[in-house]
Amino acid sequence: MLKNRKLLKKTEKNFILKEKLNYEKSLKLFEEIWKYAKEIGVLPSENSLEGIDVDIKVSRIINTCLKD
Repeated sequence: MLKNRKLLKKTEKNFILKEKLNYEKSLKLFEEIWKYAKEIGVLPSENSLEGIDVDIKVSRIINTCLKD
């Protein structure tokens, strides 16, 4: 559970600004996040629309990483 959302947002913003990820790196990052989520039991969900807001946020982050 996140305790400090402002710190997370700041960290995400700094990561996006500093890291220029190509498609392969972005895909690898996504796959590792997905693997971890499965290991801790949050994926896959029984309700496919459950957590769609999180999926959208992750997609936005990945798409931002792909922009050069």
